[in-house]
Amino acid sequence: MPTIPTPPMSAQDALAQLREGNQRFVMNVRSVENPLGRSARQALVAGQSPFAIILSCSDSRAPSEYIFDQGLGDLFVIRVAGNVVAPSLVGSVEFAAAEFGTRLAVVMGHSHCGAIKATLDSVRNGTGSASDNIRDIVERCREPVTTVVSAAGPKADPEFLLKESVRANVRNSCDHLRHGSRLLERLCREEGMRIVGAEYSLETGVVDFFDGA
Repeated sequence: MPTIPTPPMSAQDALAQLREGNQRFVMNVRSVENPLGRSARQALVAGQSPFAIILSCSDSRAPSEYIFDQGLGDLFVIRVAGNVVAPSLVGSVEFAAAEFGTRLAVVMGHSHCGAIKATLDSVRNGTGSASDNIRDIVERCREPVTTVVSAAGPKADPEFLLKESVRANVRNSCDHLRHGSRLLERLCREEGMRIVGAEYSLETGVVDFFDGA
């Protein structure tokens, strides 16, 4: 008897699963149901069906699979310094959404982000980058960070600027995904896809979903 394919998880259910996983992470509890080990690897050889796409920073302190307490095959994770959006990264999100039917994409920044600190230094002090490639990342963060700095004024607290800039950068990346891809725009409009912004706190382990959630 043929197997009936399982429909993709809805964006709402996927977001709820991420929230529940993050709560376990914060409480230092790991789910026994998450697939790990040899049997899980073998089961995934033939294919994958991740329930969420996570575009996050490359920072070693912010691994999505741990933060959301998920196992092998659960998340399609794209990591890049500053959780910036460039053509290849948009293409990666598009691929997962089109190929696997994944209907939730999360752009996740984090507290004390080094890429945002570097951008703030560049915007406020004219500090240069160590290489052209690093400068490319800074330039992709520049517009939202500049907006925050201009609105806050010259006497703004550095910690306030950093926090607001992290969130502004996440919003900017979310907007880019929502409106910079005809495929994603159509999936959001017609097939229930959602693109959500979030910030992970290094201090508490909590993920705050604040844009589009």
